[in-house]
Amino acid sequence: QVQLVESWGGLVQPGGSLRLSCAASGSIFSINVMGWYRQGPGKQRELVAAINSGRSTNYADSVKGRFTISRDNAKNTVYLQMNSLKPEDTAVYYCYVRGKTTSWGSPRDYWGQGTQVTVSS
Repeated sequence: QVQLVESWGGLVQPGGSLRLSCAASGSIFSINVMGWYRQGPGKQRELVAAINSGRSTNYADSVKGRFTISRDNAKNTVYLQMNSLKPEDTAVYYCYVRGKTTSWGSPRDYWGQGTQVTVSS
């Protein structure tokens, strides 16, 4: 099994910054994609950003230029640096990992427990 532990989110003023982290542990053979999704009040869960093993990144249009995703493969950790935060960024942020627990197994998706980020003055 793979466990994902996210850092605490919190309350941030508009225009502020926050960095989220998510560490994967357990029976990990390899990790391909790491990323973040979010779900705002009354909204569907949406992809925020993702990064693959080759460090190629993908961002939602709404966060491009403001958020940066990165990963530390040695620590199996993914980070999301969020700058110029807006009230519409308020959501529960979920860490996501697609990986394998054995060399012969198929990749599976694993999710963190979610962390609340609130942007408000």
